Amino acid sequence: MKILITGTAGFIGSHLAQRLLARGDDVVGLDSINDYYDPRVKYGRLAQAGIGETDIPFNTMLQSATSPGYRFVRMQLEDSAAMQSLFKAERFDAVCNLAAQAGVRYSLENPRAYVDANIVGFLNILEACRDHGVNNLSYASSSSVYGLNESLPFSTHDNVDHPISLYAASKKSNELMAHTYSHLFGIRTTGLRFFTVYGPWGRPDMALFLFTKAALAGDPIKVFNNGDMLRDFTYIDDIVEGVVRVIDNPAQINTAWNAAQPDPGSSSAPFKIYNIGNNNPVKLMDFIEAIETAIGKPIDKVMMPLQAGDVPATFADVDDLVADMDYKPATPVQEGIDNFVRWYRDFFNV
Repeated sequence: MKILITGTAGFIGSHLAQRLLARGDDVVGLDSINDYYDPRVKYGRLAQAGIGETDIPFNTMLQSATSPGYRFVRMQLEDSAAMQSLFKAERFDAVCNLAAQAGVRYSLENPRAYVDANIVGFLNILEACRDHGVNNLSYASSSSVYGLNESLPFSTHDNVDHPISLYAASKKSNELMAHTYSHLFGIRTTGLRFFTVYGPWGRPDMALFLFTKAALAGDPIKVFNNGDMLRDFTYIDDIVEGVVRVIDNPAQINTAWNAAQPDPGSSSAPFKIYNIGNNNPVKLMDFIEAIETAIGKPIDKVMMPLQAGDVPATFADVDDLVADMDYKPATPVQEGIDNFVRWYRDFFNV
């Protein structure tokens, strides 16, 4: 297939591009390469795929130096005209939208960035799919959409109308927008609620990166909610496997869907939502202990209260993923953390 992956300078997108290229797909990668976090990591991810430039102009297609099937364009999702031109020229078989303004806490400080990238940008993706005959769209949602819901494990069949950050609200909006386009125009759309993704090339604003960086520098770490947190940490390779299976098996109409008792996770339209999580929540203090094991020394800890926008626990119900895709994430946390720490030491030479 010819597949557009947005967010390929990002964590999940860079890994997904490598995976699809390895099996022979033609991939066009797209990313704005913003400075939300250290651009060195973003350019490093691109370099892994043969895009070695470090001052890439907007709206110019670059060919990978190492992968004949990979091309990359720096583009903003908010640029409707550029998006339409790209879709018209390329005629994609499938689109996987992983580009977004990420971060729960940052959404408290800069909310407009989330509306621009996550809502306006996603509308441009939907319109381009509609206008240029793309009938296979998968897109990143987030476990944060569960918000105030305390019914564990989190199920895609639960109501998620109570988000507690604008980031979460933007992701819930994506799901609603996708359903509308599935209903009106028959576009097969699949939303993917990712649960606390970690691993090599991970985001510098996430706990594993921050904790490892501080620990290797001999600095203390901030442990929020006094360490009383549960997270369904999910290794990057497991996330990518789930995404690939969804791309290969786009959403179908749920013929048993009942409008009198509507299921939020499916529809009479070709629309579906999946959780992709480890289905095995880990205590934050146990996660930190695994980092200590990987780096070979204890970490000083400063206990902090729960931050605004955070939830105390996440836990993915992946029954639908198992039933429909015959797949369940399974990488042990210690194995994943060991892999990350090895990558971190190598990339930053520490």
